[in-house]
Amino acid sequence: MKKSLFYFGLLLILPGLLFPAAAAGKLTAGQIMERLDQTVSAPRDQEIHVKLVITDAKGNESHREMVMMQKGSDRRMVKFTAPPEQRGIAFLSLPGGMTYLYLPAYRQTRRIASHVRNQKFAGTDFTYEDMEARKYSTDWDAKLLAEEGGLYRLELTPKEETVTDYGRLIVEVRADIFFPVKIEFFDKANRPRKVMVQEKLEQINGYWIARESEMKDLQAGTSSKMFFTEVKFDSGLADDIFTERYLTR
Repeated sequence: MKKSLFYFGLLLILPGLLFPAAAAGKLTAGQIMERLDQTVSAPRDQEIHVKLVITDAKGNESHREMVMMQKGSDRRMVKFTAPPEQRGIAFLSLPGGMTYLYLPAYRQTRRIASHVRNQKFAGTDFTYEDMEARKYSTDWDAKLLAEEGGLYRLELTPKEETVTDYGRLIVEVRADIFFPVKIEFFDKANRPRKVMVQEKLEQINGYWIARESEMKDLQAGTSSKMFFTEVKFDSGLADDIFTERYLTR
């Protein structure tokens, strides 16, 4: 099983280094993807505190808080810290597509099977697949559709061995810093399924981050918007944070 998409959903929202614009000569789609991977996975580790606003199909809002921690490009821990009824719910993504969920109400940790990776994580608009750490170039083939308005527009299709619930993705990448600012998700029947937009880009200690990121479920009429309130890079996160044992803490 391949490492999955919250690199796109819940990692899309993660920051990266500023890279210079391409020199003379156009970049290929593959080269753009590699630059994008370098950007979003540049920090050695990162800790991001998030306020999350979930809006249902009737416009009703619910509010949550969580912390996201990542080391390298393939280990991620996500924990809800508020409200009390959600506090302690945790998700762990490890290399090789290994993912785990801890539910404190049941005091139970379970591995997430491949056939449920398309289910929503804890009532948000991010699926378990979206929450996993991954690199674009590892699991997707890219085609450059356009270069205009300071953006590269790429079409991504899954490689033959890639396990995903999506049929294709359309990604808009800022050409000057190789940061993804919009992703459109299509299902296997090529119907628009979700769209993610990242706004208020900011550079912190040499890394780029989108201070706000919103995922909209076009089929359900719901949305989840993240506001990044506190960001730490290269703080030396311990390896034991990214373990099943830490899920229950």
